[in-house]
Amino acid sequence: MQFPVIESKRLLLSDFNASDETAVFRLFSDNSVIEHYDLSAFTSVEQARELIKFFQSRYEDKSGIRWAIRLKDTGQLIETCGFNSWSQKMKNAVIGYDLMPAYWGSGYAIEAVRSIVLAAFEGQLPCGSIHRIQADTVPGNHGSETLLNRLGFKEEGMRRDAGYWKGKFHDLNCFGLLRTVFKA
Repeated sequence: MQFPVIESKRLLLSDFNASDETAVFRLFSDNSVIEHYDLSAFTSVEQARELIKFFQSRYEDKSGIRWAIRLKDTGQLIETCGFNSWSQKMKNAVIGYDLMPAYWGSGYAIEAVRSIVLAAFEGQLPCGSIHRIQADTVPGNHGSETLLNRLGFKEEGMRRDAGYWKGKFHDLNCFGLLRTVFKA
């Protein structure tokens, strides 16, 4: 099963490789990146290596997909995004993404997320055509909520204590996007 590569105007979305370990470590060792994440800040490159293996195993067992997001002109990894899970039967997926702080506000995250949403709605992924995409945010993650709103996701409500990480429960705001209302 060939990993789907997606190109946008400025980005190349591809599979991870061994040379990405340092960039993934830098991304997930930054406290501002993982502030609203279910991970603690990485302290070793080995953790990045294990996370890359996890992302790849999810694709191999057909339960989700995560792309390495690279600048087209340099090949530098600046972000990851993908579907944390998907269901062919239910035709839905749950999306997630993160971006190196140096690139916040540049439009790269929305460009990458729009690209994978379009691929999912057009049936270009191994999970087949998706009808609904869900995103969960921790209240106060305004950057993520702004991105989702700009893409047409609708806030559907808060799920109280729906997440548990870093030793405590977290409320999650649920956002949803339907293929029938998405405007590429």
